[in-house]
Formats: sequence, C-alpha cells, structure tokens
Amino acid sequence: MQKVTAAITAIGGYVPEFRLTNAELEKMVDTTDEWIRTRTGIEERRILKGEGLGTSDMVVPAVRELLAKRGIGPEEIDCLIVATVTPDMVFPATANLVCDKIGARNAWGFDLSAACSGFLYALSTGAMYIESGRYKKVVVVGADKMSAIIDYSDRATCIIFGDGAGAVLLEPDTEGLGVLDCILKSDGGGAPYLHMKAGGSLHPATVDTVTNRMHYAYQEGKTVFKFAVTEMAEAAAQIMERNQLTGEDISWLVPHQANKRIIDATAHRMELSEDKVMINIQRYGNTTAGTIPLCLWDYEQQLKKGDLLVLAAFGGGFTWGSILVKWAYDPAARS
Repeated sequence: MQKVTAAITAIGGYVPEFRLTNAELEKMVDTTDEWIRTRTGIEERRILKGEGLGTSDMVVPAVRELLAKRGIGPEEIDCLIVATVTPDMVFPATANLVCDKIGARNAWGFDLSAACSGFLYALSTGAMYIESGRYKKVVVVGADKMSAIIDYSDRATCIIFGDGAGAVLLEPDTEGLGVLDCILKSDGGGAPYLHMKAGGSLHPATVDTVTNRMHYAYQEGKTVFKFAVTEMAEAAAQIMERNQLTGEDISWLVPHQANKRIIDATAHRMELSEDKVMINIQRYGNTTAGTIPLCLWDYEQQLKKGDLLVLAAFGGGFTWGSILVKWAYDPAARS
C-alpha cells in the first residue's frame, strides 16, 4: 500500500477592516512608532470591531473562501479543528459554532488551545486523522480575536497583538506531498511569563478579578523573547537536520509572526535568505494562532507544487515546534 499523507489542498483567510496603526497607539500608551517598528517590525494590526462579534465571525469567511477555492460544499467536511485562545465562549466549542454557521452538517469538531503554536498543534492533529484513513477532508483553522483579551493601557502587550483567521483544507495524498514531519514541544514552567490569570477554573470571573484587570494577557517580554529566539530557531533547524535538508532545499520559512527579530534569528539559524521568509507582521501584528495560516494565505500565489516549507512557532505556556510541509498544488494553475 502507498503511504497516505495529509496534503494542504486549499487555503482561506480573513482579517478585519479596521486598522490600528502605531500612530494611534502613540495616543493611547507611552510609546512611539519608531520604537514599535524597530523592536517588533509591526506597523499596524487589524481589530475586529462591532457588537456581538467573536472569533467564529472571522473563521466563517476564511472557511467559506477555502471551500469556494476547492469547489466543494460544507457538507463534505468531515472534521473541523479551531486553534484559538479566544473562543467565542468557554463552551460550546467555537468549531461547533462555525460548523453550524457554514452548514457543515456532517462534520464534528473541537477547539485546541496552545497559544501561538496552536495552528501547528492543530495541523499535526488534523494530519493524523487523514493519515489514519478515518477522514477525507479535515479543515484546520488558526484564529484569534486578541483584542478581546488585551489591555490597551499595557504597552507590553497592546502594541503586539491583532485579530485574524486562516484556514487550510487537508486531504489524502499518495505522491509524498503534504505534512511530512512534525516536532512539537511544551514546557509548563513557562506559564508565569505569558498567560492570562483569570477566566478559568483557577480564578473564575469575580468583581475582584475584573477590578484587578486579571482577564487580560500578561507577558514578561524579555524572558519570552530569549526563550522564543532559542527554541523556535532550534525546532526549525532540528526538523531540517532530521530530514537531511539544508537551507538550499527549503523554499519557504513560514514563521509565527510575533517579532521580526525572532523571525530573523530563525531564518539565520536555518541559513535562509530573507527572500525565502514569509513576513506580514508589519500589516497584521501577532494574531496568535492565526499568523501561520495567514502567511500561507498572503503568499499562496508564490507557492509551487513540490515546494518544501518549514512552519515554526513559539507560544505561551510555553509551546513551540516546527512542521515540514511539501506543497501540494500550483495556485496559479487554479486561478
């Protein structure tokens, strides 16, 4: 029997219309456009505005675009996984809400929480469902409405994060295309440095938790930066070494968009030139689980069948890892 791999066969994305620029942030906190650009590489980020809108409202258009590109209906989806730390509600799962909104009547789904590494964890999980032969069409989403948990008086976090969603369709392949290898890691010892204190079972919402501003993301920037620079770059290098690859073999690095300096360090460790690195942090900021699929969405037309991609991320918790993907189709041929 030929080995079955999980190939990415379509991609969709969505970012809100509202742009929060560095100039606007200068009016909100003690920072400058120059400081933000030089330290992070971010120029603006998208924010989901409007009453009653949640993460699912960004996922729905991303998945609908994916289905339209592939020419299939929502009823053909077998499973839908949403990587997010900002679900619409604690329960039901955002994945279930999305399935209902798009009419995916034959699908089941669930949410996966691994912060900025969420899309990697979800992609690996979805790939295993395809490889097992259990399912033929699995949609994997990375999406976050980070503006819902950001304190816009805290300059350590408000300059970094934005909102957005990206989605990929996984289908079986026997040509050796798709997800080829994964390295996924976690270290709960990193929790004190990047977390949200309240809203879970440890600190349920109370007047005190709200008063003490415990429902916002907290980050100790220097510690997170040092760990991310080392571990994200190492995971990317490890997956290359394990597959006997050099920088010349890699077509694209698809890095989590947290900080331009972390991206540069990862590319340097892989011995890749900047023209092989997907970068859109300047336009969207850090959309947490959304960054990697949004990069694929933005760069789709530059991809070619057979391209080798290394996806790499680092997130709160800590979580980190890398995935080796062989691109499965020529987008230009479909347009």
